[in-house]
Amino acid sequence: MKYWQEQYETMPRAELEKLQSERLVAQVKRMYEKVELFRNRMDEKGLKPEDIHGIEDLHKLPFSYKQDLRDYYPYGLFATPMSEIRRVHASSGTTGKQIVVGYTDNDLEMWADCFARMLIAVGADENSFVHVGYGLGLFTGGFGAHDGAVRIGATAIPISAGNTQRQIQTMIDFGSTVLCCTPSYAMYLGETIEEMGLKDKLSLKAGIFGAEPWTEEMRHQIEEKLNIKAYDIYGLSEIMGPGVSYECEYQCGMHVCEDHFIPEIIDPDTGEVLPAGSQGELVFTTITKEGFPLIRYRTRDICSLNYEVCKCGRTHVRMNKPQGRTDDMLIIRGVNVFPSQIEEVLLKVGGDITPNYQIVVDRVNNNDTFEVKVEMSEALLSDGVKGVEKVEKMITDSLRSTLGIGPKVTLVNPKSITRSEGKAKRIIDNRKLH
Repeated sequence: MKYWQEQYETMPRAELEKLQSERLVAQVKRMYEKVELFRNRMDEKGLKPEDIHGIEDLHKLPFSYKQDLRDYYPYGLFATPMSEIRRVHASSGTTGKQIVVGYTDNDLEMWADCFARMLIAVGADENSFVHVGYGLGLFTGGFGAHDGAVRIGATAIPISAGNTQRQIQTMIDFGSTVLCCTPSYAMYLGETIEEMGLKDKLSLKAGIFGAEPWTEEMRHQIEEKLNIKAYDIYGLSEIMGPGVSYECEYQCGMHVCEDHFIPEIIDPDTGEVLPAGSQGELVFTTITKEGFPLIRYRTRDICSLNYEVCKCGRTHVRMNKPQGRTDDMLIIRGVNVFPSQIEEVLLKVGGDITPNYQIVVDRVNNNDTFEVKVEMSEALLSDGVKGVEKVEKMITDSLRSTLGIGPKVTLVNPKSITRSEGKAKRIIDNRKLH
């Protein structure tokens, strides 16, 4: 269990960068030989593998993009023969072709190790019961959590997503101590458990939540409803899946597994690498992946990196919680709007509303319309029309102050917005249909 903790997680910066350089040089050489698209882009830049001597030359390498994965669907970017691929996964995207990724035996071992680090960081061990509420299918979440639990000797409970009543009963009967699912579903579980009066029946101690953005306010609500510590985890199918980075007990940024992934922050418009601490687009290079390696993959996530040594002793860089995405950011009447900004406002309102909301953007007579639908609480529903109108105005004013633009706020009946057992669909942008 201590192998991946002690050998890499606390490695001095100079040693870590030396290891990264060695692995990057080997990866570039291998990809130049095995992946036609990468070789062509290197050639276009006039680069050969021998021009890359270490991480100081990373900025010279070409970017890769999600569209590349669609253009070469399904297996065109794999760097090993299919006879060496042990598992394939695909993204849960709803537009265009799926993003298909492949894993060799070594890739699966590495993935399990990375998620194991997360579990150990939140206090899990061989006596833990890990409740895997992510879907066990083409989506990467469920298998990553399951294999990580097995790696540390914990008991994995692969219940997958769905059937909330069964989830809760299983947590109680099986003694689940670590919950893994999306934050929106964790909130829904907390609401349901609270309604059923079963909170004191739970054995949960920690929750590992990812696959969608969530705020600090939502973290606090989940922790209160489930009586746990809630930890953030980051991953994406293209790079590995959950476990690329993770929070430790101090919850002050997610430690990137830098012995496997090199992060950069770039200006999303120019592609220029930004100084440490700057906010920009997150870019990842995989330096140990075999089946589906990527060099300088543009994630579209907006965040910053913190290179200070954490209080926990881990030396790996911490990435702050993404503040949005360059491709999910809404531009409404010339104003940049991130859904996380709206969520922060709503979660401060308190008991009059629930954390379930939906953003609807449309275009009428060449003008953008912007509506935020929010579920009211049962208590507010009983207050009548005047109480509802008062809260709608309060939310509208708060959003206008935060965003610089005032949406139409509509309070809807409790539980009328569809709950999600996977990723919550927060945005409906009908402008894309015109």
